[in-house]
Amino acid sequence: MKRESEEKGNSLRKNILKVSRSMLLQEGFDRMSMRKIAASVGFSATSIYLYFKNKDDLLHALIEEGFDLLHEALSSNAVVQANNNPFEVLEALCREFVKFGMENPEYYEIMFQLHPKHMQRYPVDKYRKARRNIDLIRNTLELGQAQGLIKPHDSRLVANVILSTLHGGISLMNSGRIDAKVDKQAYVETIIHSVLAGVKLK
Repeated sequence: MKRESEEKGNSLRKNILKVSRSMLLQEGFDRMSMRKIAASVGFSATSIYLYFKNKDDLLHALIEEGFDLLHEALSSNAVVQANNNPFEVLEALCREFVKFGMENPEYYEIMFQLHPKHMQRYPVDKYRKARRNIDLIRNTLELGQAQGLIKPHDSRLVANVILSTLHGGISLMNSGRIDAKVDKQAYVETIIHSVLAGVKLK
């Protein structure tokens, strides 16, 4: 009975997050309200507070959910798990990051592009947890540097530059800002090859 109750609670929580994600992107953070979300999922205005303390807590949960899914995608990639060549792992991480961003535009926008003016600061513990993703890239860079495959630069700096480069491409593609005459697959390949060429020790 307890397990059934927990499963029901988890299902309801996921439904709240799903509805909130769509509402957030359609109406914006300031216009989204707990009352509207509760009505959309068939809750009373007070029942939703059993799952989330307030609107900020709900948004933080959406961001955390996205970064958890990204980490699962990056860390479970077959090449990342099985390959001992850091350069090939780095390429796989780049490809998986781009794939995630393009296949999950709603999550991606909330994770990287949504900046509500009045949102409470993202909790430190959740921020550190989210950093697992960039740490995968940073650790791969350091391993490649140790093996003489990757240029000896500040791994933290380079990891951030790599993500910034990939992020720029994803954002342009998701917003439809790429020239219609440019082949998207070729565009992605060029971005990834540029990233790899920039760090490879020749």
